[in-house]
Amino acid sequence: MSDDVLQIAIGALQGVASSTVFVLVLFIGFCVIVGFTKTKKTAGGAARVVKSLDERLTHQPMAYLSPSAPHGPADQLRAPELVEAAARK
Repeated sequence: MSDDVLQIAIGALQGVASSTVFVLVLFIGFCVIVGFTKTKKTAGGAARVVKSLDERLTHQPMAYLSPSAPHGPADQLRAPELVEAAARK
């Protein structure tokens, strides 16, 4: 009797483990494949991958700012409060 219970428990654990591994492989594979399509260089809105609505409407590839370019009307890293705090130290 206990041998049957042990075999049932082991079979159940194998079933759960194999279905879990299958779902994980399926999910991770899907995410990797979809992720690689996002990194594809677009041809100004002519490609099947659309990174932004602006790119689709203007048919121009996106022009990204360089990391050293100021972002917006004020540079938050050189805010007056931060400059004052740095001067006090």
